[in-house]
Amino acid sequence: MQEEVENRTVALAINTSKLTASVLKSAILKYLEAQKNKGRDSPKIPHGKQSVKDLAKQNQGLSNIEVTDKNIKSFERVAKKYGVDFAIKKDKIVSPSKYLVFFKGRDADAITAAFTEFTAKTMKKAARPSVLEQLKKFTVLVKNTITDRVKNREKEQSR
Repeated sequence: MQEEVENRTVALAINTSKLTASVLKSAILKYLEAQKNKGRDSPKIPHGKQSVKDLAKQNQGLSNIEVTDKNIKSFERVAKKYGVDFAIKKDKIVSPSKYLVFFKGRDADAITAAFTEFTAKTMKKAARPSVLEQLKKFTVLVKNTITDRVKNREKEQSR
């Protein structure tokens, strides 16, 4: 039995003249134990949003982009969609707070596509009228029509 995972091969060899159930059981248990221990040796590489320190540990070169938008959460959704490894750091020195988005150098094309989609979404949101403003406008219209009906009723009855 052989299985290859992350450039490591786990092998299990059985030497026996007679293959019995107990020998097969012990071989399978040893194989499963080797599989469990194998996962502990290789460190997990974080993906998606992470700290700047974890991103720098991966030794792939860092680049950053400055974002002034307060709704940084919507950018995180788009970045996860594109599978970009990134870290967000808030710049507290500047009075309108800015966010620095750090990402790996190899993810430059993916981050460009993610920012393009993110800016398109924010521009589309800005172009839409507010629901509260529309509601206020329609309530004023409804109030005006109700008062007109009342005036017309009074005129009709007085004739």
